This record gives sequence, C-alpha cells and structure tokens, in this order.
Amino acid sequence: MSALELPAKILEWIEKAAGSPVLKADRIPGGGTRQGWLVDVAAAAAGDGSGKLFLRYSPERLPDRGAFHRLATEAEVLRALRGAGVAVPAVCAVHPVEEAVLLERVPGETWFYRIRDPDEQVRVAQDFIRSLAKVHRLDPADLGVPGLGPVRSAREHALERIAEIRRRGTAPDGSIDPLVRLSADWLESHVPDYDGPVVLVQGDTGPGNFLYQDGRVTAVLDWELCHFGDPMDDIAWLSLRTVQDTFTHLPDRLAEYEKLSGHAIDVDRVRYYRVFAETTMATLTPNEGARAPAAEDGSGGADKDVGNHLLYAQLHRRLWLEALNAVMGLGLKKPVMPEPVDSSDWQPLYGDVLAMLRTITPRMGDALAVQWSKGIARLVRYLRELDACGRAGNELERSDIASLLGFTPLSLPAGRDALARANAAGRVSDVDFTRYLWNRVMRDDHLMRHASGALHSRTWPPLTNPS
Repeated sequence: MSALELPAKILEWIEKAAGSPVLKADRIPGGGTRQGWLVDVAAAAAGDGSGKLFLRYSPERLPDRGAFHRLATEAEVLRALRGAGVAVPAVCAVHPVEEAVLLERVPGETWFYRIRDPDEQVRVAQDFIRSLAKVHRLDPADLGVPGLGPVRSAREHALERIAEIRRRGTAPDGSIDPLVRLSADWLESHVPDYDGPVVLVQGDTGPGNFLYQDGRVTAVLDWELCHFGDPMDDIAWLSLRTVQDTFTHLPDRLAEYEKLSGHAIDVDRVRYYRVFAETTMATLTPNEGARAPAAEDGSGGADKDVGNHLLYAQLHRRLWLEALNAVMGLGLKKPVMPEPVDSSDWQPLYGDVLAMLRTITPRMGDALAVQWSKGIARLVRYLRELDACGRAGNELERSDIASLLGFTPLSLPAGRDALARANAAGRVSDVDFTRYLWNRVMRDDHLMRHASGALHSRTWPPLTNPS
C-alpha cells in the first residue's frame, strides 16, 4: 500500500460509521503530522446530507511523549467548542483504536493569500478575530474536556509545558539540542507574572488553520496543540502564522481583539510566547536520535513532502533565533555569508532538473503530486546552494567555534559538541553561545534563500501601531 492509499481497515471503519460505501478517498496536500483525506460516501453521513466527509488520520500512533493530543482528545475539544457556539467541524466518528477521526467536510478555502480582494481579506481576518475572541471569552472550566486536564494558573501551565519540552527534547542517551536547552532555561526563568484569566489556547492558530468562504470563517481547524494558558500565548502563535501566510495588518486586528475579548495586548508577554511557540515547534515529537534515511532500493515510498518540511524547519529555526535576539536584547545582525567556491562540473544539472520539473508539474492532475513536485524543486534549489557555498559556510562556522573554544576543532561535529558542553558548563556564556547559533542559523537560511522564495524575507510582524 502506498502513502496515497487508505488501509482497508480504515475504509471498512468509515463505511461502518457512515452506514454507506466509500466512493472516493483523496489525500490532500499539507496536514502537518496528520494526513487529511476528502472522503465521499454514497449516502448522507454528513450533517448536511451531502455524503462528503473529511478524515484526519495518522498511520502510526503518536508517541506518548509527543506534543500533539490524540485525535480522540481533539474530537472532545471540537464537540465542546461546537456546543459553545464556536465554528468548528462536527465530529461524525472517532476510531476506537487507530488514530482516525471522521468529520463533516466544511466548505471553504484554507490559504489566506488566495483572497485577491483586499476588502475581503479584511472581512475574513476580522471574522477570525471574532472567533478567537469568542474562544478566549469562554471559561475553560466549563468546557468539560477531561483530556486537557485540570485548569490551573497560567504560570503553572507554562512551567508544566516547559518540563514537557525538556522531556521531549532529551534523547535516549541523555543528550539534548543545545538550542532547546538554552531556550527552555530562558523560558523557565522568565515566566510572565500574569495572574489574569486562563483561556483555552488553540496553539498554531491563524491563517492556514481555518476555512473561509464568502468573506467569513466557516470553521477553525487543528486543535491538536490546544491547552490552557495565557491568552497572549495564542497571540504569539497568530503572529507566527502571519509570517507564513500574510494576514492583513496585524496591529489593526489585535486592536479589534482587545475590544472583543477583553484581554489587553501585552507586547512583552507575546514576545515571551513567541520563543515558547518556536521551542515547541522544535520539540513536537520526542528526540529519538538520528532519523533513518529512506530506503534506496525502491522498496518504500515517501510519506511526506521533504522539501516543504526542510523549508519550514529552517524558517522556524530562524524565527526562533530572531525571537531570542529580541527578548535577550542582543541586537544581533546578519553575519558574513559564505561565497560560492569554484563551480562543480555538475552544477548545470541542477538547472536542468528544475526545468524538467517546470515542464511536468502543470501536466499532473493530482493535487498532492503537484505539491510534492514543488517540494522536490525546493530540495534541488537548496542542494545547488549547498554544493556551491556549503563548504565555505562550514569553514566560517569552524572559525566561530574556534574563537569561543580557543582552539580549532578537528571536525565540525566535534566542535559543535565541544561548544555545547562548554556552554552547559558555564565556560561559554549564553550570550556568546546565542551569537554563535545566530550566525550558524542565518548562514543556513542564506543557503535556503532560493528554495524559500518569499518566506526568506519575512519576519515577525509588529504587534501595535505607532503611537
């Protein structure tokens, strides 16, 4: 079975839940950790009588230490929110064993940038803000979602989640990504002194995670990271989503949010939760050590868009360092970037591959295939830059490491390990270590610039209008 086909056991469950045979099941692009499938059944299983359903599905069970809720818990949240009048999809069925939930298929478009009319953009954005404010006005204690645990103070919830980040970020051998460790330490020592109302935080909220049609939001999607906490936590997530898919003028929307929700925008708390959001993004799944490469013998197919994953992983790492730079007040600037070395004989082949992709992509009829072909193009553009400038970038990093350690490491991996140990032991300050990480990530971002396209120049948006 390929990644583009549903297992027979899932199809059988859908037919039993719908009381009708499945006519068609098409996987859609995106979906992050969960696959999304458009499912058509012969008779009316959906509430509108259309027989059109939506399946959220994970072929593998989520790790126990992962950041995501199980789909059964997410279904509890959807039912509670729908009962409170929030625009979310209706839950049709929850698989008793597998990670699968069958939802009504709500009409609407996902990508905000596809709205061409500026006035319609504002109308949709304002409607989303109304929805977010409505969620933040709910008393979380009244929602009745056992899977989210008891409601405590915002500080207690933050500290609990920092501890979870440390657990997820620690590999079986006890090692932890030095940026995760540094960031978790900073978060723990700077938890905001906030004792106001605790809300249901969606997490990862904003454009791309809601559907819209005819100038209004039809459904808010993806509650897999929801938790109780500070309302500014969600504002940080919204500002993050705004980098990925521009969302009108954010300060105007946040001014509307203040009036509708009763929660004043606290810029310092939002900046804190920006660091929190990116540290969470870096530790969504447990650190299990090195990832096994895909089989090279043709025995297995891809299960995700690797090019898209690489692009967004780099974007989030850059935004993470930019958020730390802001809250730590370091004033870091772009470092010296690597220059291309002598061109290799095979450099022209990268352009040939890209030209071939531009030719075949318009001839593809499957949306997932089209999306993944774009991911392949991103990989080729990145590999072309890595081939041209990667070695020069490595030498710049070795020089940075040597200046902090006092000696030149035998290899780059050895130097990185030695520098991380020196920082953990206090021999290299957090400020100097953050500066080193900044230089490294910004150079990586430079190599990704052609693959990233418009995302390369985007950064955290302002939160308030100039006074």
